[in-house]
Amino acid sequence: MAYVIGQKCLGERYASCVAVCPVDCIYPGEHASKEFMVIDPTVCITCGACLPECPIGAIVESEDYDPEYAKVNAELAPSFKDNPKVPERAKDDPPRRPENKLVQ
Repeated sequence: MAYVIGQKCLGERYASCVAVCPVDCIYPGEHASKEFMVIDPTVCITCGACLPECPIGAIVESEDYDPEYAKVNAELAPSFKDNPKVPERAKDDPPRRPENKLVQ
């Protein structure tokens, strides 16, 4: 089962997960008119490298933990795949959405 980027990423997009992904399966784009990232479940090798990189805990280790966003990731991945890479945002940059907190 692939890792999943969930709703916490919506409007945040730190992109720190991209640099550590050994199979380049994390893509940027827009969802619900906001910045977002997805993990392509057909490419993800469930290595876990991305999980500790997200400063707001937007990544979960199984589709079972967030089935709604697992579906969103799978549906959007093909259209996000060829989008240009985005710059990495500083991990200590405060979240834009007040309900998100930096993970220590």
